[in-house]
Amino acid sequence: MSHHHDHSPAHDHAHVAPGGRRERRLLLAFVLTLVTLLAEAFGGWLSGSLALLADAGHMLVDAAALLFAWLGAHYARRPADARRSFGYARLEVLVAYSNALVQFVLVAWIVAEAALRLGDPQPILSGPMLVIAVAGLLVNAFVLLALSGHDHDDLNTASARLHVLGDLFGSLGAVVAALLIRGFGWLWTDPVASILVSLLILASAWRLLRRSAHILLEGAPEGIDSDLVGSTLKSEAAGVRDVHHVHVWQLAGGYHVATLHARLFEGTDADQAIASIRTVLRERFRIEHATVQLERFDCADARCGH
Repeated sequence: MSHHHDHSPAHDHAHVAPGGRRERRLLLAFVLTLVTLLAEAFGGWLSGSLALLADAGHMLVDAAALLFAWLGAHYARRPADARRSFGYARLEVLVAYSNALVQFVLVAWIVAEAALRLGDPQPILSGPMLVIAVAGLLVNAFVLLALSGHDHDDLNTASARLHVLGDLFGSLGAVVAALLIRGFGWLWTDPVASILVSLLILASAWRLLRRSAHILLEGAPEGIDSDLVGSTLKSEAAGVRDVHHVHVWQLAGGYHVATLHARLFEGTDADQAIASIRTVLRERFRIEHATVQLERFDCADARCGH
């Protein structure tokens, strides 16, 4: 039995460091979102608008998401060490999972409060509510513009952009509610708008929870499965006779990792085969880090068939 074990790239498991420009955009988005949520929270308390408070709660969660998106980009620059051979890429996943759980609690509070107000409408100062809601709408539109034009492979910024889009719709709902209250005195539109905002929170929370839990459970990246990877390598990688014991997962959003066993045809150069395997994994599946074990005979690992 002969084994050849190779890592790709050589022992450097750190996440690819993003550019400083992306970090600055995320930090700017966080600061503007934080200022806006404080203004909406104060305006909701002052005017008595639950819609503004709900949108402020939504923005609080999204501000945390933007903050940790920035921290994830920032800490990705730190090199791997002996204790954290993959660096700090998983930090954003842990935070996303916790963030999603907090959103469910927030939604429960908003819906309960909205139900009480539908039965007993409270007086609302529509003027301050409208001014603050419009300001929030403009700031969210600016933040969304600042985050546009990102690299499509940059899932971290893409996720932050979706959060800001939810904030934009929340602010729009508060503006509509304020106009209806000011024009027609329809106080019920405020709790209804807050419920609509809470549905936005719930939808984003569920997506975030499913995605982060899938990553934490070492699930395969979307659109990739081990059978497909094995069959593709067998047909396209030079000198590869058989591929088995394939595992593919993601360290963080967009950072794919794989391990596999491969048997080569007689006379195939091991280094050339590994280079070919790495090329196929990178070009077909965006897998930048792979651990490849080469074998001359049958796999000695009892788990190869599972």
